[in-house]
Amino acid sequence: MSSPVSLEVLLNDPNLSNDHRNLAQKILNNQRISFDEGLFLFEQGTIAYVGALANAVRERKNGDNTYFNRNFHIEPTNLCVYDCKFCSYSRLIKQRSDADSWAFSMQDMLDIVYKYDGQPVTEVHIVGGVLPQYDLPFYLEFFKKIKEHRPELHVKALTPVEYHYIFKKAKVSYEDGMKMIRDAGCDSLPGGGAEIFHPEIREKIAADKCTGEQWLRLHEIWHELGMRSNATMLYGHIERWEHRVDHLEQLRSLQDKTGGFQTFIPLKFRNQDNQMSHIAESTAVEDLRNYAISRLYLDNFDHIKTYWPMIGRTTAQLALAFGVDDLDGTIDDTTKIYSMAGSEEQHPSLNTQQLVDMIRRVGRRPIERDTLYNVVQDFTDVEFAEDKEYRGYFALPVV
Repeated sequence: MSSPVSLEVLLNDPNLSNDHRNLAQKILNNQRISFDEGLFLFEQGTIAYVGALANAVRERKNGDNTYFNRNFHIEPTNLCVYDCKFCSYSRLIKQRSDADSWAFSMQDMLDIVYKYDGQPVTEVHIVGGVLPQYDLPFYLEFFKKIKEHRPELHVKALTPVEYHYIFKKAKVSYEDGMKMIRDAGCDSLPGGGAEIFHPEIREKIAADKCTGEQWLRLHEIWHELGMRSNATMLYGHIERWEHRVDHLEQLRSLQDKTGGFQTFIPLKFRNQDNQMSHIAESTAVEDLRNYAISRLYLDNFDHIKTYWPMIGRTTAQLALAFGVDDLDGTIDDTTKIYSMAGSEEQHPSLNTQQLVDMIRRVGRRPIERDTLYNVVQDFTDVEFAEDKEYRGYFALPVV
């Protein structure tokens, strides 16, 4: 599936303003855009305009390759000492007896790992709420046990929100703490907890957890150790365009310095059952525009990912024409973070055949990767045996 508007049609449109035309030429010449130009894209960039440009950048960087991996999630608990206004997932400690609360023991979580023995998964993604008992010694032991059991399984674990808390509780520096978790077997960091960096917004939606500066510093230290991580942005709530551009600018600046980020994942605010439920969610058109502008601004990020359980399979397919080249993974119904917030995917799970078909149906090349983007298998010409459990979820609507 190519961009809805070709570059030739876009640039030859007599109604295109000189500002739009000049910015398009700058992007096509692989020149970095400024903060003000990023703001211009949000304020005056139509979906056709930003989509055509983002698709050109996506194809310049990655061709038609569309990546996914075979992964599963472990969410230790949804109880949390923090009270983020946007969160539908977490429960306060006083709610520990509620039917929808949980707090797994280490053995519970190891049993989840054991469940995948003999299966070709390459990654376990670990992130959850923040509680005192899930402290530094707990996670050091947990990571070591995973590696002892399955050394090749990539452990992508915990956000700076969690690390900030457990390092402070353990009275260790960020530098020492990150070395300890690396040595225990943590292989990379997910991108969560970034929300919006700008304090004007962060203090309203997540005032009691780590600051934007602390989030960035923890990733910087991790990169200095030679390790890789991802980055996110929670969008579509009370932030303004300039807050999004500021967030992207700070990520781009750190990436210039360290080169340690692998992929950027815009995360759509969902409004079910949280303290911001009165705020309307962004439309699918705005979601696609946000993906596209992110691709245009983050010129030093190799990949833009859409998290398909969050926005649904059809919008995820459409996003592949708006700068996105990664669909995340198979998930296997092991996450509740977005299903509890009202996402389209209440039971997020895809097998490899389904993900491959989802990518093929929009004319892209399905590539299974590991967490570090090494190619595991190119599925472009792979034929699958008949699978009676397979169902055809993925026909795109006419738009």
